[in-house]
Amino acid sequence: MHYLVTGHTGFKGSWLALWLAARGHTVSGISLDPLAGSLFERADVKSQMHEDLRIDIRDDASVVDAITSLAPDVVIHLAAQPLVRESYLDPRTTFTTNVIGTLNVLAAVAATSSVKANLIITTDKVYRNLDQEAGYVESDALGGSDPYSSSKAMADILTQSWVKSFPGAPTAIARGGNVIGGGDVSRDRLLPDLLRSFEAGEVTGIRFPAAVRPWQHVLDCLAGYLDLVEALLEGRGVGQWNIGPGRESFVAVRSVADDAVALWGKGVSWKDTSDPSNPHEANLLALDATKARRELGWENKLRYPESLEWTIDWQRRVLSGERAREVSLSQIERFESLRSYEGESAAVASAPNRKA
Repeated sequence: MHYLVTGHTGFKGSWLALWLAARGHTVSGISLDPLAGSLFERADVKSQMHEDLRIDIRDDASVVDAITSLAPDVVIHLAAQPLVRESYLDPRTTFTTNVIGTLNVLAAVAATSSVKANLIITTDKVYRNLDQEAGYVESDALGGSDPYSSSKAMADILTQSWVKSFPGAPTAIARGGNVIGGGDVSRDRLLPDLLRSFEAGEVTGIRFPAAVRPWQHVLDCLAGYLDLVEALLEGRGVGQWNIGPGRESFVAVRSVADDAVALWGKGVSWKDTSDPSNPHEANLLALDATKARRELGWENKLRYPESLEWTIDWQRRVLSGERAREVSLSQIERFESLRSYEGESAAVASAPNRKA
């Protein structure tokens, strides 16, 4: 099967490309250049690619030419401007990338008869956030206060409209949670910022320590995406889907930082830099993934403690001299073994370096 991944040089895209290649699929990608020190570079993901194309997703002609020429079987659209704070600094790029970029992919897929499944990735932040404790379900109203959230809500609505308006490949929308895992180097994300400061022996500041987020390991999130692709290939799965963790993984940022400090050790720490003048970010945001569990048979295999442990385990192993690709593939293999068992006990028993 030939998969085309947009945004394949990013954090989730790199993990996805490695996983698909490990499963024996042909993998091509459309993306901008990777960030310095990215997983894409450290794990030499390029060597696993059939085609590694550097195209701005906003360039409609180039996107159409690339996708029609590659003629993939499956398209997974991850390319985005994914950062809330960056969206305040550069709203135009955020909107054009996330909205027009998605339109370009939808149009290109419509022009490519080989595509049998098309998956558009948005975010949990597409929902009109009411700071409610109950997780949002797929039928809840969309919205978004900050430019990032509203741009992704627009991309989500655009995709729904496209599917209803034009014939084409079976298409689904996946709304993911707060994803963590080894190799993320993005700025203004909690775990990457903490781990950079730990390695440098510095104290990082945290802007919203009281905020509660649904923490999910990248492999759990990607497993949901791949299960959804399988559903599309089987003639089901069209529509909107939440791919997020259960309530046991809704944890305050402060607690995550404290847990990361405890796991890392060596006297590292963090400081509270909360300030009313900081750009707005949601205080509480949670997904209800009942539909995915019921209709796709998907569920997280790693709960919050294991997700954090796997993330720090990856970082420690690579820092100790292990090759990033081998560490990543070993975690993928371990995760695949969890998927062959039922129940949460398998995740607890197999998590690396789990402390009693």
